[in-house]
Amino acid sequence: MSNPDNLLDNEQTAALLGIKPNTLEIWRGKSKGPTFLKLGDTPQSPVRYLRSDVIEWLRQRSFASTSAYSAASSTTRQHACGSAGTFA
Repeated sequence: MSNPDNLLDNEQTAALLGIKPNTLEIWRGKSKGPTFLKLGDTPQSPVRYLRSDVIEWLRQRSFASTSAYSAASSTTRQHACGSAGTFA
């Protein structure tokens, strides 16, 4: 078994998630998706993901039923719109 804190590049992370690498790039620009590391200060610096962060991000999106997802999604939308308070 691999180390849970292995660094994954964009392509490896996309493969693990079953999405296109470009999707991760778009998500990073929109502050979506798993947290990432920027290995440098320039725009060209490589991006890496900790395997454990990607797995945790997936776990946070696990639901037992569609109604559980709907309730969580509704709460998130309310918070984003400011109708249910603000994030700390």
